[in-house]
Amino acid sequence: MQTEELKIKIGELLPTAVFEEGGQWLTINIEPNEWPGLAKQLRNDTALQFDFLFCLTCIDWKTHLTMVYHLDSTKYRHNIVIKSKLSVDKPAIESVCNTWRTAEFHEREVYEMFGVDFIHHPDLRLLILPDGWEGKNPLRKDFEDPINMIRL
Repeated sequence: MQTEELKIKIGELLPTAVFEEGGQWLTINIEPNEWPGLAKQLRNDTALQFDFLFCLTCIDWKTHLTMVYHLDSTKYRHNIVIKSKLSVDKPAIESVCNTWRTAEFHEREVYEMFGVDFIHHPDLRLLILPDGWEGKNPLRKDFEDPINMIRL
């Protein structure tokens, strides 16, 4: 599917989706509460079959966080990017581990580094950092490290 065809199809699935212009891949902005339903549709729709979540990350803009999901269809070879804006105070979004198994470790990393709560994640705990780092979120812009004097 070409970008315009993807826009039409995804617009039918989620009429409130907002499309960004000018990127390499089609980028769609959605509300966090729309993510679980859209994720299942993107994976299971026979015309889309986004069966591979190859990147999941977070961006701290100081005023809010943005979750970013990169999806690929290994059958049709099309890619999209899904973005969702989260509150900086209590960032939370539904886990997609049950839709894409690769999300399990990606979500743990974002939880650890940015403090995003992935609702219904089966094992949300630190992945890389040692015990005692819970809640410190070293990739957040408000993180301060008094020992190394790091401040972003």
